[in-house]
Amino acid sequence: MDMIRMGSFLAELRKEHGMTQAELGEKLGVTNKTVSRWETGSYMPPVEMLEELSSLYGLTINELLSGRKLNNEEYKEMAETNIRETLKASTFDLKEKQEFFKKKWRKDHLFTIVICIIAWVVLMTALRLQGVEISLCGTIGGLLAVLYYVVLNNRMMAYVEGHLYGGKTE
Repeated sequence: MDMIRMGSFLAELRKEHGMTQAELGEKLGVTNKTVSRWETGSYMPPVEMLEELSSLYGLTINELLSGRKLNNEEYKEMAETNIRETLKASTFDLKEKQEFFKKKWRKDHLFTIVICIIAWVVLMTALRLQGVEISLCGTIGGLLAVLYYVVLNNRMMAYVEGHLYGGKTE
């Protein structure tokens, strides 16, 4: 896929529709810099934006990716090529996306994690001050730590899967 060609085509379509980069960006919810990067071929628009551009310009995504209007014969030929090239040009692979959303969830939920750790320390301290045997404290502390881990990890994975496969949670 020729990203320069695709970018030039996007610029041409925008101009045909009498829009500036800022106007198109506002319509799509992105900055004019983002539009500029697409039009220079620096970045490929994400799938959601390709769908929006396709609707806006009355063309297929395949035509946008090809950087030109296609007839029926060309359309079939370019479809497979564009799919393969788009997958190769994908910004992240699945594992990278998964790690990105895990880090984001941890950052967004740092306060919750800290509160769980503080609650665990307070409980362990209270049990020791009440004279509970150290082995029992260790057992209770271990079970509680596992419970915290399982609950928080499950919430994180639900968040990650929601963002990877749609149906976002949180």
